[in-house]
Amino acid sequence: MASITFREVEGSSLKYWLLFGGLGLFVLFGALAWNTMHHYGHVVTGMDNQIVWGLPHVFAVFLIVAASGALNVASIASVFNKPMYKPLAPLSAILSLALMLGGLLVLVLDLGRSDRLIVAMTHFNFKSMFTWNVFLYSGFFGLVGIYLWTMLDRTVKSYSKAAGTAAFIWRLILTTGTGSLFGFLIARELYGTAMLAPMFIIMSFAYGLAIYLMVLAAAYAWTGRTLGDAVMMRLKGLLVVFVAAVLYFVVVHHMTNLYFAKFHGVEAFILRDGGIFTTLFWVGQIVIGCVAPLVILLSGLGKQRTWIMVACGLVIAGGMAQMYVTIIGAQAYPLDMFPGLIENSSFYDGVVNSYTPSMPELFLGLGGVAIALLVTTFAIKVLRLLPASLDDATVAKLEH
Repeated sequence: MASITFREVEGSSLKYWLLFGGLGLFVLFGALAWNTMHHYGHVVTGMDNQIVWGLPHVFAVFLIVAASGALNVASIASVFNKPMYKPLAPLSAILSLALMLGGLLVLVLDLGRSDRLIVAMTHFNFKSMFTWNVFLYSGFFGLVGIYLWTMLDRTVKSYSKAAGTAAFIWRLILTTGTGSLFGFLIARELYGTAMLAPMFIIMSFAYGLAIYLMVLAAAYAWTGRTLGDAVMMRLKGLLVVFVAAVLYFVVVHHMTNLYFAKFHGVEAFILRDGGIFTTLFWVGQIVIGCVAPLVILLSGLGKQRTWIMVACGLVIAGGMAQMYVTIIGAQAYPLDMFPGLIENSSFYDGVVNSYTPSMPELFLGLGGVAIALLVTTFAIKVLRLLPASLDDATVAKLEH
């Protein structure tokens, strides 16, 4: 690391302020969307008493899961002591914090009455994963913040490995907790499986790394700094492994469900008869999110940076589709209130629930994404997060 010089981005150009202003505009739209939902209530959204988690939750969970994965580069540097990744670690940590902030803000502002967050912070039911996640999210900010401090302040640099290890373990627990939010919900047939915990962990690796790669490439391209092929190819190789692992876990999850007769109905709904959810699963989640990126990255196209960025964008788009199918598709399928029995009432028995996202929901979610990118953009300007150069010669010296 002695040969690496970290410098802030000057951030005085017109392009920088246009980017900053554009992101700020989306944050403003997000604030207006929250104000509309807060004033009129959730009647202005597509959510109802059947589908209670809508598009904002898709954005929120995606950002929270990606936040854990964005820390992967920093974890490889400190926990596994890989020298090439150490110059990349500060950006990894700040992006992780920014994504977590954006996701949690969407989640909090979608409560309807945002002031009721105080109730969640003062009244705890320790049999609920929602309660445990209050502590997991708070601990994540604390530990990653300390880890970032040890990377930026030479006086505490000796504690970097210990802080990085603690943050690594904590984020695995956090993502397990996020997956368990769904895995412990036995009322929804697509949930209620321990498979969701490890699946969410590997999903976080893929989504977080895809976002990190795009932010890293953009930061170096827009500031005129050198980013060598060695870094890009190494991170591309990691992304291939993570995307392939996501595809593997998805296949195993659905194959496991198909083995049990009681899940045949919900599996037929998702895989064949679910309309928009089936389309999003096969086209969005499988083809766009997994197969297409793997084809690009493993072929000759994967040697070109433009195509690597395309693959990252496809992974992110596929991730959003996967979250939409997982969160909303599972709620759309009719509840099996009394397994093995037939019930009859006038209240949505056997009815596939419909959901159409509203504009306030969309802009609230996009506002969370904009906040994450805005925080990252500002942090790059005021903190020494980026090496002045990561050319191949410099990277080669780090590995020897």
